[in-house]
Amino acid sequence: MPRLARKVSFITGGGTGIGRACAMLFAAEGAQVVVTGRRNEPLRAVVHEIERSGGHALAIACDVTDRESAESALSGAVEYFGRINVVVNNAGTVAVADAEHTSDEDWHRILEVNLTGTFFVSRAALPILRKEGGGSIVNVGSVLGLVARKQRAAYCAAKAGVTGLTKAMALDHAHEKIRVNCICPTIVETELGMQSIAVLPDPEAERRKRSAEIPLGRMGTPNDVAQLAVYLASDESSWVTGTAFPLDGGLTAY
Repeated sequence: MPRLARKVSFITGGGTGIGRACAMLFAAEGAQVVVTGRRNEPLRAVVHEIERSGGHALAIACDVTDRESAESALSGAVEYFGRINVVVNNAGTVAVADAEHTSDEDWHRILEVNLTGTFFVSRAALPILRKEGGGSIVNVGSVLGLVARKQRAAYCAAKAGVTGLTKAMALDHAHEKIRVNCICPTIVETELGMQSIAVLPDPEAERRKRSAEIPLGRMGTPNDVAQLAVYLASDESSWVTGTAFPLDGGLTAY
């Protein structure tokens, strides 16, 4: 039997990168998938690809930084599929700057998308998961929520907040069989992940440098993250909650 059979999953930032990889793999493992994001075109493309492969999916436009938008998207998913069993908080953004050179605008944007968005979606999902007798919330955080890196002040703060929120919610809702875990990848080969490299004078040299920092010698792929997300969404991880998993090729083992 597929690992996510009879589960309905709600994935933010589901049109590209890690979110898209999660949507495709979840569908392949038997889940019905709701993909959300601010851009309709990539969401529709993911739904089309899932349905072409025999799966069931729904696209809903959603801005996670808007509480009403997040709540409306979750309600729409329940109205269409009847329930939600898994939430993947994947929407995110990054800014490359130290604290002194982080603008007020960038500070608020980074925290709103990465941390407040995760909070809005998770809070609105709790009564839905509770009604189903439990469920799994999978937050896509970052290794920079566990350790720091230069020129990532706002991003480190936001992702550290996601790690803390994960652990707090896990404790608060364990008695309801609502599990909350966090995946903490290092750099992943996505459009977002490559942003900080693309602006440099020699992106290819930086790419080689960043890969060499990782003991396994390569950057992550969206599918690397999706594989762990499937495990945390599935009943295989029924005794796992409140954990922040480094997914970093050994980077934080030093």
